[in-house]
Amino acid sequence: MKAFKFRLYPTEAQAGKLNQHIGSCRFVYNWALDQKVKTYEQTGKSISRFDLNKLIPVLKLSNEWLGEVNSQSLQGMTKQVESAFTRFFREKTGFPKFKSKKNPIQSFPVPQHYSVDFENNTVKLPKIGEIKAVLHKHFEGELKTATVSKTCKGDYYISILVENGAELPTKQPFTENTTIGVDVGIKDFAVLSTGEKIENPKYLKSSLQRLKVLQKRVSRKQKGSKNREKARQRLAVLHDKITNQRNDFQNKLSFRLVSENQAIALETLNVKGMVKNHHLAQAISDSAWSSFVTKLEYKAEWFGKTILRIGQFEPSSKVCHVCGYHKSDLTLKDREWTCPDCKTKHDRDINAAINIKKFALIDQNLIGV
Repeated sequence: MKAFKFRLYPTEAQAGKLNQHIGSCRFVYNWALDQKVKTYEQTGKSISRFDLNKLIPVLKLSNEWLGEVNSQSLQGMTKQVESAFTRFFREKTGFPKFKSKKNPIQSFPVPQHYSVDFENNTVKLPKIGEIKAVLHKHFEGELKTATVSKTCKGDYYISILVENGAELPTKQPFTENTTIGVDVGIKDFAVLSTGEKIENPKYLKSSLQRLKVLQKRVSRKQKGSKNREKARQRLAVLHDKITNQRNDFQNKLSFRLVSENQAIALETLNVKGMVKNHHLAQAISDSAWSSFVTKLEYKAEWFGKTILRIGQFEPSSKVCHVCGYHKSDLTLKDREWTCPDCKTKHDRDINAAINIKKFALIDQNLIGV
């Protein structure tokens, strides 16, 4: 399966219907979450999404406006609630929260009965009709669930999941010469085992002063006023720009690394634990290492490449990659150090990248200890 995201250009009337779907689906999600919590408190048992779906017609009797919304979209929200609880119990991701209209991105699912017309550049949605779209990529396959979203700027997008029946390519063989080690950081976004350093663009930091100005303007406006909404919109535009800049940079870099190498070695990082350091939290969040690794992983799957991992407790920067000497007193401020055994002068980050590659290949039995 592969997802394709397209920009929608609805008319004013269609935008009203899209907003109605978003609000109604958010209402049903919160209702379903409330039902699951209350049912468990009263009976000690969980209510399934199928039982919740049977209660939606009753809910429509007291909320007639729900009848103007695609019923399958409403049922899709009960599925999302059940998935949220599944992640909570299996992956310990946190208890499901109620959706708010203030969330940056609002969305609703369209499970089926929609169509895509590439000739006329339109997408037809149930209860809404044909909407103009920029279909910049052509795809073939069976249409699965689509998701219509609205950004904080007020732009509309549709993400279409397509099953094309094709199998993922087989993993290509790799050797020491076709493997690269990547050490992510704050000063440099990524340092490669080849010695190359990729500068961290720090998009959030470069826009921080402007963000503070816009945030102050929002806070000074009267709540509920049109001027406050205009100020909030300008702030949202800047946040959206930062997100797009970061995604563009990471997509280009991840594509380049996957294209040039057969295997990529990475260090497992405890990002949640690292952001608890308030001195580095903002810089770590600005770097967005987790989203970069995610992009590397799915691109590697597409092109038949391999992602190798080493443990988060491997002392990659404190070990000399030449002789194996362990410098236990190395601190974060030490960017360079000299091995007392073999007298090799190390750049801390390049040494770490080389060791990440070395440890990963040892785990694969491709090189000796």
